[in-house]
Amino acid sequence: MNSRVLLVVCVLLGSAIGSSARADWTQTVFPVKTHDFGTVAVASKTEFRFPVVNTFTSDLHIRSVRESCGCTTAIIETATIAPGQSGSILARFNTPTFRGKKGATLTVVIDKPFYSEIQLRVDGYIRSDMVFHPGAIELGTINQGEPKTGATKLFYAGRSDWQVLDVRSNTPWLVPSFKQTERGAGKANYELSVEVREDAPEGYFQDEVIIQTNDRSMPNVPLRVVGTVESALSIAPQSIAVGTIKQGDSVSQRLAIRGRKPFAIESIDCEGWKVDFSASEDERMIHMVDLTLTADTARGNQRVPMVIRTRGENAVTAKAIVTANIAAEQVAQAQ
Repeated sequence: MNSRVLLVVCVLLGSAIGSSARADWTQTVFPVKTHDFGTVAVASKTEFRFPVVNTFTSDLHIRSVRESCGCTTAIIETATIAPGQSGSILARFNTPTFRGKKGATLTVVIDKPFYSEIQLRVDGYIRSDMVFHPGAIELGTINQGEPKTGATKLFYAGRSDWQVLDVRSNTPWLVPSFKQTERGAGKANYELSVEVREDAPEGYFQDEVIIQTNDRSMPNVPLRVVGTVESALSIAPQSIAVGTIKQGDSVSQRLAIRGRKPFAIESIDCEGWKVDFSASEDERMIHMVDLTLTADTARGNQRVPMVIRTRGENAVTAKAIVTANIAAEQVAQAQ
């Protein structure tokens, strides 16, 4: 093989390897590159967060994002992402001003740790005969253990026989309902409600319910539901790291337990551990609790919830996490 042929082979091989490497890093840094919003109503709040994971050893910086179509607005939510951390780019479908089948390519420009451009894609269909007002059910802060309901209105203009057949949720603690409020020549109005049940888990949620209609071509339309469930009790520290101890050993800990209203503590339990605690029997907003944890039946590596329950008919519970390593006892061998 002469030197010219060898040079060409090396260039082609290097190009192929370079392309493969680029493909590999974009797949890990941008694990999701496409999203289909499906069929959505006019003015519905329709958004999707593209995750960005920094797998490099230095900061990743997103300089800009440009959209190929005004139907979508891209928002950089985390411009600088530290090594090992995650950020996001929010794609917002502009349903109030666009109609029909729409899509956009989002070109993400990175300038650190090196320059590169990566393309993301969103698509969807904005039907012009349905309008949500407001465009999503935003429930704000929800007290855990207390139900809360939010609602929106659905306005339809088109077929005289069009109707909502059902509203479904894939989340058991989100309970949707609907009722028709008006019907006339070629129009129908509905009120859609979603109740967050008492057993909703703590934390932020972003979900959706599906409105099922008798429209054969596009029967299902999503409605966004968001909120934050806050626990009735807050515990500090939230995690108790015991370390390595032997079975039967004890450790002491002081907890600060805060409630939204005055309460008294009924019990503190932790599976595998004996819990002794002292706390005021009076109802108050904050309890400083001194407790002793004794490794009872716990074995090996432990990561278990410690459940604190308040007293009374409207009792609530909260959890802290206990981590420990219970060392096995050494059994002496008879000589």
